Amino acid sequence: MARYKAPTTRLRRLALQLRQLREEAGLSHQQVANETGLVASTLFRLETAKTKPQLRTLRTLCDLYRTSPERREELEALLRAASEETWLQPTAEYLPGPYAAYIGFEREASALHNFEPSFVPGLLQTEAYASAVIAGSAPKASPEEVDGRVAARLKRQELLTQQEPLTLEAVIDEAVLHRLVGGKAVMCAQVEYLREASRQPNIRLQVIPYEAGAHPGMHGSFAILRFEEAQDVVYIESSTNDLFLESQEDIGRYSLMFTDLQELALSPEASDALLAKVLEED
Repeated sequence: MARYKAPTTRLRRLALQLRQLREEAGLSHQQVANETGLVASTLFRLETAKTKPQLRTLRTLCDLYRTSPERREELEALLRAASEETWLQPTAEYLPGPYAAYIGFEREASALHNFEPSFVPGLLQTEAYASAVIAGSAPKASPEEVDGRVAARLKRQELLTQQEPLTLEAVIDEAVLHRLVGGKAVMCAQVEYLREASRQPNIRLQVIPYEAGAHPGMHGSFAILRFEEAQDVVYIESSTNDLFLESQEDIGRYSLMFTDLQELALSPEASDALLAKVLEED
């Protein structure tokens, strides 16, 4: 299984600022290489977050770019933060590499737009539902692996209740509510929890009803992570290959798709009524 890799959000912010400083100084990669002795290809990797700079390299670049003391202090703080271990370390061995990277992005995001056609969004899952989902979708996983992934998922949910909580806008297909993950008791508790959670001011939950027919989200789930000081990221999870999309074209395309799905979905109030109806039927 792929080992956990440190979240790259802070590293991406650092890389962006290094590129901006070089451009403000009017220098090319080769000119910086000539002045510092660094290889031009290494500079490119630093500016695209493919490589984390050493502290002495960062200071050398700051000297060349005539960086202000305040800006220099900010960059060094970002480098230190990018090197820190995270809360994921205790369960790292149980997490696929891309999923662990996604959790790192999620922890740094200010908002998350999530569409799910088959499952309750991970941030809104009860422990019993999460355990049933993980065990059912990964039948070869050991009990220890399932428990590790459940623990990581529950830890993620603290983002919704921290002092400055993550803003979550979630759209799910009605099919999610009728799939008996873990059995009737587990599903009833899960739907009740969705009703409770959706009353929080930072959470907006909408359901696309069966009556809406075909819709753009039928191809699969996706999440758009929004950042205040870094470029947004689209995450697409699949059974074979998880993807992180960062181009403006992809971000714009998925943002438009999410808006379309919200417009097709019931309002939050009507979605809550549908949740209540599902509970009555069960």
